[in-house]
Amino acid sequence: MKTLNQLIDFATVLPKKTIAVACPEDYEVLEAILTAYQMHLCNFHLFGNENLIMQMIKENKLSLPDEIKIFHAEDKVDACRKAVQAVSSGKANVVMKGLVDTSIILKEVLNRDYGLRSDSILSHVMLIELPKLKRVILMSDGAMNIDPDVNQLKQITINAINLSKSIGFQNPKVALLSAVEVPNPKIPSTIKCQAIQELYEKGEISDCVLAGPYALDLAISPEAAKIKEINHPVAGNADILIVPYIEVGNALYKGWVFGTDNVQNAGIVVGAKAPIILTSRADNHQAKLFSIALSLLIN
Repeated sequence: MKTLNQLIDFATVLPKKTIAVACPEDYEVLEAILTAYQMHLCNFHLFGNENLIMQMIKENKLSLPDEIKIFHAEDKVDACRKAVQAVSSGKANVVMKGLVDTSIILKEVLNRDYGLRSDSILSHVMLIELPKLKRVILMSDGAMNIDPDVNQLKQITINAINLSKSIGFQNPKVALLSAVEVPNPKIPSTIKCQAIQELYEKGEISDCVLAGPYALDLAISPEAAKIKEINHPVAGNADILIVPYIEVGNALYKGWVFGTDNVQNAGIVVGAKAPIILTSRADNHQAKLFSIALSLLIN
């Protein structure tokens, strides 16, 4: 995949799904929703403060189609609950986070009575289009799992691989990130990476080519791989970056998006019974639109 615009191309030809949006009282969220609808990607059910939603639509001179329904909620918790219940009951197919804390919506997603939890770990996957690389890479997990153990990191890796296959990657190349390439007990992330590498060699992680620990430059720069004299299919060509701790992924993502020009991104939570669109409140409507398109490609 070369650009995130391809997500929209892929989603356009699919049967229409419905996305339940929790707390859409935000201009960037509403702009993404209306753009996606106008592109005939999907339909939406909006759960939030009806008066505030209509006020924002009027103030920003937007037009809400009759097909997009608003369901009033008393507060943010109520909005998240109703959005999740819409998906768990089959009235919608995807949950989308609007202007609400991640912890609030995930609490509803994980509710044992009506939530969307499955046997798998939930993990966040970010798609990043970096102009210098001239391609799209995936990264997990910079938004949910704080300090995953080896078993959790294994499942996070599998989740990312499965998502990559949903958007057309064949036998993706996976790099396990750390600061150096040699396992060192003083750098705990290298030991995590070594353990995942061993699980891969045992066949517990499949449908990919995996290597690590890798420093970031070795993972994405062919020039760095050449200088470091590492000849491996993943070296310099990683499709998926797996980070050992949330700080690593979060800092990488925000450094790219807010510190570099012309970077595009999309974000989603996988591992639940349905996709969960989870973008930063600071993300623009284009990132939210790409995330919407991405969610529609997941079976």
